Amino acid sequence: MKRLVSIGFLVFIPLSIAAEKLEWGALSVFILAALAIAPLAIWLSTATEEVALATGPTIGGLLNALFGNATELIIGIAALRAGLVDIVKASITGTLMANLLLVMGLSMLLGGIRYKEQSFAPVVARVNASSMTVAIAAMLLPAMVIYTSSSVPPTAISKMSVVAAIILILVYGLTLLFSLKTHSYLYDVSQVELGDAEGHPEQPNLPLWITVLIMATIGVAFESEIFVGAVEAATEGLGLTPLFTGVILLPLVGGAAEYVTAVGVALKNNMDLSVSIALGSSLLVALLVAPVLVLIGQVIGQPMDLNFSLFEVVTVIIAVVIANVISLDGRCNWLEGALLLATYGILGTAFFFHP
Repeated sequence: MKRLVSIGFLVFIPLSIAAEKLEWGALSVFILAALAIAPLAIWLSTATEEVALATGPTIGGLLNALFGNATELIIGIAALRAGLVDIVKASITGTLMANLLLVMGLSMLLGGIRYKEQSFAPVVARVNASSMTVAIAAMLLPAMVIYTSSSVPPTAISKMSVVAAIILILVYGLTLLFSLKTHSYLYDVSQVELGDAEGHPEQPNLPLWITVLIMATIGVAFESEIFVGAVEAATEGLGLTPLFTGVILLPLVGGAAEYVTAVGVALKNNMDLSVSIALGSSLLVALLVAPVLVLIGQVIGQPMDLNFSLFEVVTVIIAVVIANVISLDGRCNWLEGALLLATYGILGTAFFFHP
C-alpha cells in the first residue's frame, strides 16, 4: 500500500519542475516540491531496507545507518549552499523533536488504540538515551559559553563546533560498532522483524533496488534544490518565521518515510521496530547529520556551528527527557502516545509565536 501511494505521488515531480520553470509562484513551487520529495524519501527508505535485507545484517545495518536520514542530509546541504544556515540549524532541532515526539507519539497512540498495551526491548532505548545525552551536551555547551562570557569571538565558537562535530561522528562510529559487532545480538529482533513487517517471501532483487536507491537519491537532491529555492519566499508569504519553517515544516517533508514506516509497523504490533526507527533516527541526526553539516559548511564557505539558541536547546532537552521517561520501561499505551503528541503540539505552538 505504501509503495502504491508513493508511486502515485511521483506525479508531483514533473509538476514541481513545471512550476519552477513556468514561474507559478514561490508558494506553488514550495508545496509541489514538498509533495515530490515525500514519495522519493519513501522510495529511498524502502530501497535502503531492501538492499540491507539482501546484503546481510552487518552491511545492511551500515547502509541503514548511512542512508536512514539521507533525505534530511540532502535538504540540509541544499539549504547550506543557499546560505540558509539558521533554517538548517532549526531543521535539526525540529527533526529531533519530530522523531522523539511526533513519530513515537503517533506510533504509540495508534498502536495503543488497536492493542491495549505494547512492549519493546528497553535496552535499545537505554543505549540511545545515553548517546543522545552526549549529543545534547554538544548542542548546549556553545550556547552556554556565549551566555556565560562577556565576549566570545565567532571563530572560537566555530572551532569548538568543528571539534565537537568530529567527536560526535566518532561517537556515532562507536554506536555502530556496538550495534553491528560487539552487541549485535541486542538488535537482532529488529532486523528479523523488519523483514517480517515488510513481507519478503524471497531474496530481494539487489541490482533493482540499488538502481532505485541511486535514482531516489538523485531525485531527492534535485527536488531539494527546487524546494530550498522557494522556501524563503513561500514561508514569508505565509507569514511564517524561518525558525518555525525549519523546526516544523522541513522535518515533516524530510521525515515522511520514517513516519509512514514507524506508524505502519506499530499498527502491526511491532513496537520494537517502531521505537527503534524513532530513536535511531534521532540518534543519527544528532550524532551524524548535524556534525556532517557543520563540516560541510566549513568546506563550502557557509560556516555553520553548533551554537543553537537557548530556546532550541531547551525544547530538545524537553523532548529527549519526556521520550526517555516514557520509553525506558519497555511498555507503552495510547495515553503515553497522546502525551508525546501533546508535548509536540505545545512546543510547536511556542515556535509559531516565537519572533
